[in-house]
Amino acid sequence: MEWVLAETLLSQSRDPRVLLGALCRGEASAERVETLCFLLQRLEDEEARRGGGGAGAVPEAAPGAPSGPGHVGPQLLVLSALAERLLPEPGADRGPGAGEEEPDARRCWRFWRTVQAGLAQAQDALTRKRARYLLQRAVEVSAELGAHCTCGPQEGNGPSLFWWSEKKKDELLKFWENYILIMETLEGNQIHVIKPVLPKLNSLFEYAVSEENGCWLVHPSWHMCIYKRMFESENKILTKEGVIHFLELYETKILPFSPEFSEFIIGPLMDALSESSLYIRSPGQLIGSGSPLGLKLQKFLATYVSLLPEEIKSSFLLKFIQKMTSRHWCAIPILFLSKALANVPRCKALGIEGLLALRDVLQCTMTTHQILLRGAAQGYLLQTAMNLVDVEKVSLSDVSTFLMSLRQEESLGRGTSLWTELCDWLRVNESCFRRASAYSSIGLPETSSLNAYVKNLVQEYIKSPAWEKDCFMPDWFEAKLVAMMVLLAVDVEGMKTQYSEKRRTQNVFRIFLDPLLESLTKLGTNAYMPLLRTDRGLQLLLKLLHTCLLRGSSAQDDEVFTLLQSFVMSTTESVSEFILRRLTMNELSSVSDLDRCHLYLMVLTELINIHLKVGWKRGNPIWRVISPLQNASIRHLQEMDSGQEPTLARQIQRVVSMAALAMVCEAVDQTPELQLDCPDAGPTERFLSSLPLNHTLQKPRTEEQSRDGDCLFCFSFFEESSASQGWGKIVAQYIHDQWVCLSFLLRKYHTLIPVSEGDVPEPVLPAIQRPVRTLQSALGALTVLPSDRVLPVFHCMKVLVPKLLTSSESLCVESFDMAWKIISALSNTQLIFWSNLKAFVQFVFDTKVLTIAAKIKGQAYFKIKEIMYKIIEMSAVKTGVFNTLISYCCKSWIVSASDVSQVSLSSAKHYSELVLEACIFGTVFRRDQRLTQDVQTYIENLGHDCAANTVIENTKREDHYVRICAVKFLCLLHGSNVSHKLFMEDLAIKLLDKDDLVSKCRTRHYVNSQQHRLKNRIWQTLLVLFPSFDQVRADCGSRKASCFHMEKTSRDWQVQS
Repeated sequence: MEWVLAETLLSQSRDPRVLLGALCRGEASAERVETLCFLLQRLEDEEARRGGGGAGAVPEAAPGAPSGPGHVGPQLLVLSALAERLLPEPGADRGPGAGEEEPDARRCWRFWRTVQAGLAQAQDALTRKRARYLLQRAVEVSAELGAHCTCGPQEGNGPSLFWWSEKKKDELLKFWENYILIMETLEGNQIHVIKPVLPKLNSLFEYAVSEENGCWLVHPSWHMCIYKRMFESENKILTKEGVIHFLELYETKILPFSPEFSEFIIGPLMDALSESSLYIRSPGQLIGSGSPLGLKLQKFLATYVSLLPEEIKSSFLLKFIQKMTSRHWCAIPILFLSKALANVPRCKALGIEGLLALRDVLQCTMTTHQILLRGAAQGYLLQTAMNLVDVEKVSLSDVSTFLMSLRQEESLGRGTSLWTELCDWLRVNESCFRRASAYSSIGLPETSSLNAYVKNLVQEYIKSPAWEKDCFMPDWFEAKLVAMMVLLAVDVEGMKTQYSEKRRTQNVFRIFLDPLLESLTKLGTNAYMPLLRTDRGLQLLLKLLHTCLLRGSSAQDDEVFTLLQSFVMSTTESVSEFILRRLTMNELSSVSDLDRCHLYLMVLTELINIHLKVGWKRGNPIWRVISPLQNASIRHLQEMDSGQEPTLARQIQRVVSMAALAMVCEAVDQTPELQLDCPDAGPTERFLSSLPLNHTLQKPRTEEQSRDGDCLFCFSFFEESSASQGWGKIVAQYIHDQWVCLSFLLRKYHTLIPVSEGDVPEPVLPAIQRPVRTLQSALGALTVLPSDRVLPVFHCMKVLVPKLLTSSESLCVESFDMAWKIISALSNTQLIFWSNLKAFVQFVFDTKVLTIAAKIKGQAYFKIKEIMYKIIEMSAVKTGVFNTLISYCCKSWIVSASDVSQVSLSSAKHYSELVLEACIFGTVFRRDQRLTQDVQTYIENLGHDCAANTVIENTKREDHYVRICAVKFLCLLHGSNVSHKLFMEDLAIKLLDKDDLVSKCRTRHYVNSQQHRLKNRIWQTLLVLFPSFDQVRADCGSRKASCFHMEKTSRDWQVQS
């Protein structure tokens, strides 16, 4: 019957006010109440079907409460229309049973949840106003009635959502008056209006908390509504004020525990903290001094967690960390949240789920963050794990897997403070970790759990699993993990032993590496050792050598690294013979074997470096391998040119032979002790010089491809994914190795390069003595090679261009052009951009090239000037590009500038615009860019306390380093040298011209504008030049009355960052 009545009312009108007015006329009855429920449900369903439902639930809401801001509007519209009916009438005659018969919304928790949702989450001002009206009306009715009223909580024994007592009338009236005043003031959205009212928010907490009983008198969800309203404001200043006010709560008072508080911190507060602009430094605060909000967050979290009940602490911290993985976070918020977690007092709060959550933050949330910020955050998250993980709930296997999510090249480098802290943590807790049955019985009784785990780890790693096929290269993950845990265990052992017990550390290290060393010593003699086992052993050897290198100190003082070198040297003969056999005896015949080829060559390179460090001896195992490797590779390449059918095995062997020759050339270039022949050109040099450049490898026949199809797409150079780009990638590597060999020859025999090809009728070294053809081939290589393989071609151009610039200027200009196109197309490819840019700058802006181009003043001179301005233009959008150019040019000019007897700096006078632009370089950054720079400076100021500063090289790509480099160069010039003085005079005149141009600019000059910065930088540079000569000072006085300006500028001089 009630449902029929609701349908009848809806058929007459859709206006909620008309419907409810008709329904609520007359005496109240159970039927009318039921009809009202049906009507409200229908209105809510219709609103949802029209798309009015919003996303995001009220965290405190219970089943049946409003499900989102879209549903709150219609409900509050109905409730406000029924306010007179839902709340008691203070002036009406009330009999003894009236309280039970008349409806009283104050006793309904759903009513108050709806009001709170409207106050905190409603999108429109009208809905929020209706919520305030209902709250204010309920307070007025309660004050007039004076009777006791209580609305029970949804669950638990916490404070009521709303209650009234005649004894507490004055306090409650004051509380709700201030509350409504604050909510009304927040509607203004103006910080200068809202800030004076914020102290009243403190009084709300004083009224709401009983200091005697230590409990809440008023439900804390009401306070959360105020903060939610501030956090969701469009005014970011108001949001920041709200966040700061909330974080400062526990600085002056201790609030009772409330589940709503914890849910609010993990929900709305962390959502607000995800805004990077909140962490900007305060006005007047020094650059790099840290974020005030970050410091407050750190203090708040440490205090709040320490006050949590022990049974709640674990779940809160786990949810806090999981929240850091549930959305896209920028680098700066993650950094300060991680730092706050790292400073939480030590407690046993996290188990395996906590480690997994921290790993998710490292692997998912931070992958695209800036490298320095990411490295610092990794360190803080590791400290979080060490402080909060209950070691009795996790095993060493869990810990090692977690440590692998940290990047050693960004944070966890051996020798850093973070590595030492981790070793100390392992030392203290090694007997407390949850033991695994796999290694509990291994070793002697006195063997620690860490040593037993690592010993078993190495043994299991060296064993080759029977289910893996030999055609696939093993994954590098296991090798990294084993190498890291071995070195951690050795360093932990070193902490435990005294100086008189160093022998024990050596013995422990030897025990760990025995399975590996035994396997490596059998490589040269055991031809039937499983291929997978050899791969894993060599991978572990490489990772041990790379991980063992100390960061921030000399490896010569490292006993562990010295021991590792001695262990490796004992296996050199066996390993080198195995590599020689594999590379030269046609054993590498599939595409997947190319990965093994690169592995072998990397190991051979490391062995060469070790023997150089300990002292090179002629006739050592490496010496005996290089010559056969070189000769066998040349023989294979000559056989391939005999016209045999290009099967897959033959073509792979050809690629392997060329890669081996390239490695030998690079090793000989960096290690003169490896010179095998006399200084004159021998058969090897003649062969390499006669190779057809850019000769592509013919694709193998279809039958061979189909037979080896299982392995064709499983190769992945080094540690890339298994997906192959096909035969073209193999050909590109082959051509790249060709140019590596040629660049070695060009540097070794650069004196034999003629100015023109006609000077050598019958060349002995064709690629060297016919430079025009070689440079043309280099241009062809740039058109076919991918961007990550052009580096050796740039190196060849650096040698060839200075020789040919006079006789073949147009060809050199074409090489400039094509090389610049490659660089400009790489602006968004970080991995290869900087190395290619450095090589490009070294060959285009080589001192010889600049000198010759300025002398002939032809196409090359103007092309160099054009590229110079393009690089400066690119640096406006990519920080650090101009730094590479100016640092290289200044260093090359300083060599001549430091020798006053030479006048070669006179050529730099033709490129003084470069120094001019460097002296005034620097744009006005956006606020977000300044914030990132401030935070990076803050991290750098932490010094060695932050491991990222030790591991990550400071590239000095900030804009102010450009000006520092230019001014330092000017300071090294000598006024007594004629060429230096001419250069400085020319620069000073151009600076004055630039000053005139800036002064005539009609662009509006606001405070600290770009125009002001340019003029400051101009006169700063003039003040550096002024002491070196007198003539320019006279010119300054004749052109403008600038002496006074210069002295005034010197008083006001402040370096612009």
